[in-house]
Amino acid sequence: MSRPVFPFYAPDISALARSLSKQWAEQTEPPSHVQMLNMLARAIGQQNFQQFRTAAPVEPAAPVLPPVAPDYAEQRAAAATASNADTRRLLRHFDEAGRLLRWPGKFSEQLPCIWTIWARLPARRDLSEKAINEYIKRCETFGDHVLLRRELVNYKLVERTPDGSTYRRIEQPPPSELTPLLQAVLGRQA
Repeated sequence: MSRPVFPFYAPDISALARSLSKQWAEQTEPPSHVQMLNMLARAIGQQNFQQFRTAAPVEPAAPVLPPVAPDYAEQRAAAATASNADTRRLLRHFDEAGRLLRWPGKFSEQLPCIWTIWARLPARRDLSEKAINEYIKRCETFGDHVLLRRELVNYKLVERTPDGSTYRRIEQPPPSELTPLLQAVLGRQA
């Protein structure tokens, strides 16, 4: 037997938030499920959830579909297409020599771009601040190596001593979905 679904509509979200906040403040401990339902009903002008339930139109719950065996070939093809599109989109941030032209505004594009710089840092070597700056400057054209160095540390791709005098690349495998981007950028560098 399926559970009935009761659509909930609040004409003013600000009034809803104020009402919930006021009702919650009157509680000595977090409300239970039923208390929360009653609070929501009162926030839109009903006495309680029972009254809301009686007045609401009933919609049947979405049917539960039987599990279907996944088609892995389709999933791989879709992932490859998405990966190619993502790689092409990210490559716009790099010049023909594989240098970063600009710092992406989108958060989702920043980490992949910072991995390309990580890949060009020497492995298992301590670097002075001046040395790591030189490596980073070779990887970018927009003149903000300090931002990139800080992001390498923030994303835990590079560790530094507390005084900031020594930097070291943190050895880890890059995410597999970034392999096409790394190959394309490093190929441009060569």
